[in-house]
Amino acid sequence: HISTTVDSEGDTGWAPSITIGSDGLGLISFQDYTDDDLKVAHCNDLLCSSVTTTTIDSDGIVGSDTSITVGSDGLGIISYHDDTNDDLKVAHCDNVVCSSATTSTIDSDGIVGRDTSITVGPDGLALISYFDSTNHDLKVAHCDNVVCSSATTSTIDSPDLVGWDTSITVGSDRLGLISYQDWTNGNLKVAHCNDVPCTSATISTIDTTGHVGGYTSITVGADGLGLISYCRQDTGDLKVAHCNNVACSSASIFTIDSVGTSGLYTSITIGRDGRGLISYYRDDTGNLKVAHCSNITCSESSSTGVDSDGDVGASTSITVGADGLPLISYRDWSNDDLKVVHCSNEFCIP
Repeated sequence: HISTTVDSEGDTGWAPSITIGSDGLGLISFQDYTDDDLKVAHCNDLLCSSVTTTTIDSDGIVGSDTSITVGSDGLGIISYHDDTNDDLKVAHCDNVVCSSATTSTIDSDGIVGRDTSITVGPDGLALISYFDSTNHDLKVAHCDNVVCSSATTSTIDSPDLVGWDTSITVGSDRLGLISYQDWTNGNLKVAHCNDVPCTSATISTIDTTGHVGGYTSITVGADGLGLISYCRQDTGDLKVAHCNNVACSSASIFTIDSVGTSGLYTSITIGRDGRGLISYYRDDTGNLKVAHCSNITCSESSSTGVDSDGDVGASTSITVGADGLPLISYRDWSNDDLKVVHCSNEFCIP
């Protein structure tokens, strides 16, 4: 693998999120904690051996809980939290490298915008899941236009304290699918949107064994069914839920890594072999690890250490590059830096 420190200016690299831009190169959103800004790093090559970084929003304390995707116009779009005003904000990149962006406040009704996750729906408009801290609810914002200068917001799940660690994707039925934690009951839950704007959803409890559902990440597998990585916090295990149907009203549950305190900061994608790939952080050793699913359901898998140079691997985010190889962004706690690793093969095995 090639592991690279791509930003070391101050205390940086918080809550990074990575996607592949329309130019085939990595695009990473993250927070610069020293200046309390939202920043974007555009990879200069497929390996992301160097980047061009830009400050996108510096209006107050901003940039936490970032999530990035590519909009229907081929430009990056980022959801994040405004800590100064406790709002949900969106930045729409003005160009492919995201050297500048247009920022908008999307929801300012109370303390909102934590644990954001963004995707693009079949209507070409962004769909954002997030936590409403005032009411302890799961909310969704459906952008009114491509740049997301405004949005229509809906409360999706409201009993108890729900909506932590949200992750959103679009299912094979072209409707939103959201994984999140029910903190009150310690459960993993899934919301399947009933319409494209996700004004309402059908809620299912997927895993109730122990205190589960932290650090969720969801994608859609080669079989068209949801695949969710998450942590069982009371044991520190990395777990995977493979949805049994498109709506994910139930799922098959598997423990992927139970060595030490694994399973934190999970991020899942589908590799070029059609199998799940999960990046995550092992807390007791401070290492970045990757699990490669051996089959579509991820009932079997193999795990390997990817970076152990100091306390590294928190806040991981994984995608697959234009070369078909995994690309992972993460935080280096030892040096307060943003790092990226480009895997040398599709299994991310050294």
